[in-house]
Amino acid sequence: MLEHGGQLRAAAAQYGIPVNEWLDLSTGINPVPYTPPMISGDAWARLPQNGDGLEDAAAAYYGTHDVLPVAGSQAAILALPQLRAPGRVGVLHPGYAEHAQAWRSAGHQVVPIQADDVERQFAGISVLVLMNPNNPTGKIFPQGKLREWHRQLSARGGWLVVDEAFIEATAETSLAQAEMPEGMIVLRSLGKFFGLAGARVGFVLAHAAVRSALRRRLGPWTLAGPSRLVAQAALRDRAWHATARLRLAEDGLRLGQLLRDSALPPSGGCGLFQWAKAERAPLLHQGLARCGILTRCFAEPSSLRFGLPGCDADWQRLRNALDQEHIR
Repeated sequence: MLEHGGQLRAAAAQYGIPVNEWLDLSTGINPVPYTPPMISGDAWARLPQNGDGLEDAAAAYYGTHDVLPVAGSQAAILALPQLRAPGRVGVLHPGYAEHAQAWRSAGHQVVPIQADDVERQFAGISVLVLMNPNNPTGKIFPQGKLREWHRQLSARGGWLVVDEAFIEATAETSLAQAEMPEGMIVLRSLGKFFGLAGARVGFVLAHAAVRSALRRRLGPWTLAGPSRLVAQAALRDRAWHATARLRLAEDGLRLGQLLRDSALPPSGGCGLFQWAKAERAPLLHQGLARCGILTRCFAEPSSLRFGLPGCDADWQRLRNALDQEHIR
């Protein structure tokens, strides 16, 4: 199992701080989540039902009917490599490591590709896997460049897979379109922007052939009934979307400035996190953890990813911790 953010119980055991006393900035999840509606007893007692309105809500939100609900985008990340014969797959690095592991485990040759080196490595690959914005760097690839890469890959029977888990704050940069073309696969999630990671809801936006193959591989009842209801409500709440996007834009800038004030200028980021390269990242990570603040530490390159604090007290707590001499 790869390491991920949000491991509060492990951090509590390591540093001797109770779970409920931590400020968790390690995940990039919206700290002010969507408040789901009350769930009726029927949703718990019955098998999940297709045709309950979820696909329609997703189509209206993403702007395409070419959607397949899945149990978080992680389910699609694991299943997609099983749909192709082994080949040469370029995966963005540094990036969300589950992608590379899934393709490698399915027998594919994985080629780590840096963001500024895609063109040089492009000729020999059959699948290109990108995160947009990238996790953890926040790099955003221009739509025109992504469409050109897709055109070239599709012409030789290849795929462009784009994980848009963190794109909601800048949704205008998404590749979602009314009719998803062959060879383009977009992954979306309710975990980050909506703050509903525990519901385990994601969507695959793709041409009918890929959706059908995924549906057969994943089997029936991929989403729990209550999760389907929560997702519908979240996707349809346009007023909440607008308010959340404005707040995330402001808070992303605020976090960047806080880190600069603490002599830790961000090297990248997006509306949900800021990423700072630093040789002393492991020491910073440990120092903050001793203050009960959990960040996401990366070894290659040495860096920290900071999610957003959720309230004024959390913002001040982070500032105070970064101001401490033993952490700086």
